[in-house]
This record gives sequence, structure tokens and C-alpha cells, in this order.
Amino acid sequence: MNDVNKNSYAVFGNPIEHSRSPDIHQQFAEQLKQAMNYQRQLVALGEFEVSARAFFDSEGAGLNITVPFKLDAYQFADQLSERARRAGAVNTLINKGGIIVGDNTDGCGLLADLQSNLQWPIERANILVLGAGGAVRGILEPLLLAKPASIVIANRTLEKAEQLSRAFQPLANDAGCELSAKQYDELTEPFDIIINGTSASLSGDTLPLANECFNGACCYDMMYAKGPTPFLQLAAKQGARKIADGLGMLVEQAAESFRLWRNVKPDTHAVIQSIRNSL
Repeated sequence: MNDVNKNSYAVFGNPIEHSRSPDIHQQFAEQLKQAMNYQRQLVALGEFEVSARAFFDSEGAGLNITVPFKLDAYQFADQLSERARRAGAVNTLINKGGIIVGDNTDGCGLLADLQSNLQWPIERANILVLGAGGAVRGILEPLLLAKPASIVIANRTLEKAEQLSRAFQPLANDAGCELSAKQYDELTEPFDIIINGTSASLSGDTLPLANECFNGACCYDMMYAKGPTPFLQLAAKQGARKIADGLGMLVEQAAESFRLWRNVKPDTHAVIQSIRNSL
């Protein structure tokens, strides 16, 4: 048992008022009949280390980390899980008897949503991942471990996609997965699954993808909104077979954080529906 106040948790970010994490974790705690104090905390840019140190010095048990502090959390942690190390970012901090452990639950959250909630088969699938930033880096390991036939990382800047491809090539080789990098305008073939890991849906940008890419694909946007995101609207228009946004991923990665903190995994289905209804 950790010698800390096991009821004190928070999410750090900037901005933070939009975060649904307190709602999600409160529902988890009620479901499992556990006491939990979970707050949003706005952290000033450049002040992450000071704020995190103060939180844990006051015997806080755990933190969720959102933009723009996942790299700061990576550097702050005393120890890193293997998946956090490979992702190069931390979204969950756990106080284990004064040792702060950094983990990354984004990838397993995505995989749980794709496989358990949506029941989209990953094994032997041909997958297109859009973007080459931190969000994509965090999901590549669990995707590769699910043994798809191929993953293409596509990005406006080819060099960034190639860097990611090289970094994960050994894992791809172990999984028997063909891993490659392309620019958007090089994509002309259809895919089984397309995952949008860019911020295009936030900015309203349209990704320059050929119509053939969407034909019959299951399309997933890691962003979420009340209605279909701009990316999902495009996908549906261009012939996607199924579309889904990232709300399930949000709840699933939170459930994994809860498990790391409290050693019990909450059920996510009712919580996903509750948050969906509240949008």
C-alpha cells in the first residue's frame, strides 16, 4: 500500500477547463464505491515541475497529464514504464511510496476502444495513421503489438513520419508488420482502418487524402465532439464503412490510469455513454 493520501488526484493542463477527467473518474469511483477527490488544476506554462512537486509533497496519489505537459511529466518522473519510454511522453503519474512513476495509457486506451468497444479487427489489418506528433507516437506500440499486416504513417512533412517509422521498426519486425512512411499525396490505396492523430479536426483543416483511401474503411478520429468531427464528416462522405471519434479512447485511457492508481479496473461502457450524453 502506498504511504500517501490515496484519495487525492488531479489533472494538470493548460487550458484545463474543458477536461472531462474529473467527471470520468468520479463516475469510476462511484461505480466501485471508492472515495476519491479529483480536481482540475490549471498549471502555468513553465511551472509544471514546481506544481507537480507541490502536489506530491502534499501526499497526492496520482496525476493525469494533458497538453502541453506530457513531455514535462516524462522528464519529471523518477521511473518510467516501458510504454511511456517508447512513447516519449507521460500522461499518468503514480506516487508509489514517494517514487513517482510515469506511464502512458493513451495507446492501450485506443486499442481497448477499437477492439473491445467498436470490435474493429486489428490483426492482419492494413492501417493508415495520420500525423507524426506525440499523439501518434503514443499509440504505435500497442497497435504494432496487435499484429496488423501493415501500418502506414502519413504526414505533411515526410521526415517526421520517417523518423517515427525508423524508431518503431524493430517492434514492427517482431510483430511481422510492414511499417512505412508516406506523405499524404502519395496515398492512393484503400485501407481497412484509418486513424486520425492530427489536430485537423480542432483547426477545421481538411487533410488532402485521395478518395480511394476511405473506400470501405473504418475511420477513427482521436479527437471527439458532440457530432461527427470534420475528419469523420469527410470520411463518411468519401465512402467510409464505419466512423468513430475518440471519446471511447478518452474514457478507456482514464480507466487504465484508475487501475494503475487503485489496482482495480472500472467498467467503461456506462461512463462512455454518460459522457456522450452530456456533450
